Amino acid sequence: MNDSRTDTADRAGQLLARPHAINGLKLRNRVVMAPMTRDFSPGGVPSAEVAAYYARRAAGGVGLIVTEGTYVGHESTWASENIPRFHGEANLAGWQRVAEAVHEAGGAIVPQLWHVGATRDPGTGPVPDADVLSPSGLGLDGAPKGRAMTQADIDAVVAAFAESAAAAERIGFDGVELHGAHGYLIDEFLWAETNQRTDAYGGDLSSRTRFAAEVVAAVRAAVSADFPVNFRFSQWKGGSYDARLAESPQELERLLAPLVEAGVDAFHASTRRYWLPEFDGSDLNLAGWTKKVTGKPVISVGSVGLDKEFMGPEGMAFQPGTTGIEKLLDRMENDEFDMIAVGRSLIADPEWPNRIAKGEATNPFSAELLGSLS
Repeated sequence: MNDSRTDTADRAGQLLARPHAINGLKLRNRVVMAPMTRDFSPGGVPSAEVAAYYARRAAGGVGLIVTEGTYVGHESTWASENIPRFHGEANLAGWQRVAEAVHEAGGAIVPQLWHVGATRDPGTGPVPDADVLSPSGLGLDGAPKGRAMTQADIDAVVAAFAESAAAAERIGFDGVELHGAHGYLIDEFLWAETNQRTDAYGGDLSSRTRFAAEVVAAVRAAVSADFPVNFRFSQWKGGSYDARLAESPQELERLLAPLVEAGVDAFHASTRRYWLPEFDGSDLNLAGWTKKVTGKPVISVGSVGLDKEFMGPEGMAFQPGTTGIEKLLDRMENDEFDMIAVGRSLIADPEWPNRIAKGEATNPFSAELLGSLS
């Protein structure tokens, strides 16, 4: 092993292996598995193969696994028969087996609870005649799609998130993550382009956070006080990579403060490249600014170990080159953020955390791996 690799391994061993805590959850290290949709759960039920897939990553050294997005119990969010659901007896039994397998391998796991909003196309999913719901009946491109949610719709979806969170605690998960990023329903309320409402859920930035805060508060009330509630958010949206919820740190604070008040324990700040600064005049990325303005634990993410982001204006990067993690270690050494989520690198190599800590070469990423459950 050359000196450079030895130095990186030593630093990784020191920085990534530090324990951390989110509310009552004690984590063995700072490595998080990022949520990645796999489409391998026929009927929405995660199989034994799905349990083994997550358990391999826990055995490979991941401290916290965030599952792929999993649908809450509202028919308007079911866009695919093969994406798992977090409601229903068979579905929850499958998820319980997943949690048990991850725990046996030494890891912790939280489900990512999800409503896809206007990204669902009409006529799709297990209930094809269900309405496509969004804040204002608009798709991410601004064109009319589906219908605007009524107060009854809002109340039902908020309740669905709370019910799935309660189920997660009941069947043995270690917390929950709420998917408020990438142009899905919660994010559609946060983003001015898709939220054109004139009632209490629309208008200025504070009003646009109301739906998200109601989801958080309902989830917080449905679970134990020490059960972690994490919130994932992003500036970018699918197909709108330059989108912005906040143009400044001050706006970011106004966006996130109501979520903190509602009960968020940690934020998962989604960016496509973790090394890019978020606002002019500072090298802090979105996660770094989130930690600074909220004081909460924060997970960063974005092309860790790779030289291209997952998705961009040119589409998916199926075969990015690999790169080192020295920039990541520099930021973690400075406590810019608390944890780092890894996606494609963990699909390519379930042993990625252990290999990085030993200074070993990691397996390359490929399109074939993206399409497999291994």
